[in-house]
Amino acid sequence: MDKLYKQNNGHSEQRAYSLDALRGYAILTMVLSATVAFGILPAWMYHMQEPPPSHAYCPEMSGLTWVDLVFPFFLFAMGAAFPFSIRKKFERGEGYLKLVLSIIKRGVQLVFFSIFIQHFYPYMLGQPQDTRSWLLAICCFALLFPMFMRIPIKVPEWVHSLIKLSAYGVATIMLLSTNYASGNTFSLYTSNIIILILANMAIFGSIVYLFTMYNWKLRVIVLVVIASLILSSQSVGSWSNILYEYSPLSWMYRFKYLSYLFIVLPGSIAGDILMQWIKNNDISIKQNETLHKKAFAILFISILVILISLIGLYNRWSFITLILTVLSLFIGWIILRNQTGYGKLWHDLLLLGALLLVIGLCLEPFQGGIKKDGPTFSYLFVTSGLGCMALLSFNVMCDYFSCRRATSFLTMSGQNPMIAYVACDLLIYPILNLTGITQWFDIFTISPWMGFMKGLLLTSIALLATIFFTRRKCFWRT
Repeated sequence: MDKLYKQNNGHSEQRAYSLDALRGYAILTMVLSATVAFGILPAWMYHMQEPPPSHAYCPEMSGLTWVDLVFPFFLFAMGAAFPFSIRKKFERGEGYLKLVLSIIKRGVQLVFFSIFIQHFYPYMLGQPQDTRSWLLAICCFALLFPMFMRIPIKVPEWVHSLIKLSAYGVATIMLLSTNYASGNTFSLYTSNIIILILANMAIFGSIVYLFTMYNWKLRVIVLVVIASLILSSQSVGSWSNILYEYSPLSWMYRFKYLSYLFIVLPGSIAGDILMQWIKNNDISIKQNETLHKKAFAILFISILVILISLIGLYNRWSFITLILTVLSLFIGWIILRNQTGYGKLWHDLLLLGALLLVIGLCLEPFQGGIKKDGPTFSYLFVTSGLGCMALLSFNVMCDYFSCRRATSFLTMSGQNPMIAYVACDLLIYPILNLTGITQWFDIFTISPWMGFMKGLLLTSIALLATIFFTRRKCFWRT
């Protein structure tokens, strides 16, 4: 979540908003997908493997919906931010050891975050939920501020550290002393799986990037090795199978989480492309009317490619999807070849996304078709390719056309994603329950449109809460 800046030969520093916007889009659609009414919307409004009306997990189902893209887009944005955080710190003089310790610290904080919030979701505290569970959830939300926000007053550094450590101490006492629903007790294995995977990627993805930041080919070699281990681990009793299954801290780490490096590390390559381009160009220069027309064209193509994959893979038209995708990408390449400035950046991002997408679509029949859980290689490559297309489209909108006001709700959410992620469960739902407003929520079950409106309403409230804290410089950081 580090801020992205550039300094170019005396020019004032300027911000690249596309990464914030992509991250914000991912987190808001994550909230939306979790808050729409269950059971009454079309199947493409939910995870492909959790179809309505029962939403029971169906591991044999293959395909792709927009909901299956939101987490990979966040992972891709995480990887794309590595050059602007890790590499930038390294070039400012921070050594490998200091950076590794900082990476591990960040990962451990995210693990704690995943355990803490999961234990204090209202449904974990009471069945049925009651006033106690809602108040405890709000207390959890409030306690996260001193844990993850730098106190905005000038005091000695040791005071900041003392406040944070005290907050972690109070959180630990709450975890160990709270009575949970159905007689459950505190468990390290009770954690938010989304945040837990992010924590693993923050550790392993960051460390891989740190030692390969000047050679992306080494990152590709790392992915080849991981792919080999994943495939060979299917041989029960083999050393690779033992390595795959082994975990000294199974509540925190499992080898299977490393498969998401196939999204994070390609994201880091996209981040390298973006960072290098920013270093060598003035992002305020929009060049000429011809490039404006190309910008509209490439924006259309990048969004079209995403839609083709969603519609085609949802309906299992894998070969047609491959043909239409290749055709669209080829047209985009024709438009952008031999370009300079922004055109060169878009050209490079398009080629990276094209490579990932074509590999993923060619792998689609493998492993029984594209699936989110457990993630097939097709899913990992396709979603990383689509993440690159999304980054390209946001770069055109936010950085080239400077649509700052129209996309500010995305960028502010992207700058404060931890608050946006938990606002509904730990703040908004408890307040709505305490005030009795949720008793009117039955109206949202009368039709699919009303079911969607429920998600839109709750996501909008979470967005407003996030904007409120962001504008007041209340950022949660690990």
